[in-house]
Amino acid sequence: MARQRKNQKSLIKDLAAQRIDRLFELAHEEFRQNPQRSDRYVLLARLIGMRYRIRLPTTLKRMMCKHCRSYLVPGSSSRVRLRGKYITVTCLRCNKQMRYPYKSISKVEEDNPA
Repeated sequence: MARQRKNQKSLIKDLAAQRIDRLFELAHEEFRQNPQRSDRYVLLARLIGMRYRIRLPTTLKRMMCKHCRSYLVPGSSSRVRLRGKYITVTCLRCNKQMRYPYKSISKVEEDNPA
């Protein structure tokens, strides 16, 4: 009996993850015509993730403003700059900045010699 419940939970989480991916795809498709709708899709994806305790993948998480929860598209709704050791993403709706670390090319080459 416990095995069925565990299997059922994993199926539900898998379905929720698929819905989150689909909502981000729809947000990407809708952004040109209706940016408010894409913001709503991102909000719904976040709510599904919280409801089923699923972490959003890093790639999807970085497409969303951490402050106003809007959908970020570089050049349209966000500005991306390289500053030292960080990528700085500025949301053009709320003007908040998010910083993500990255390795420079020389450090990557040192870590992985050819």
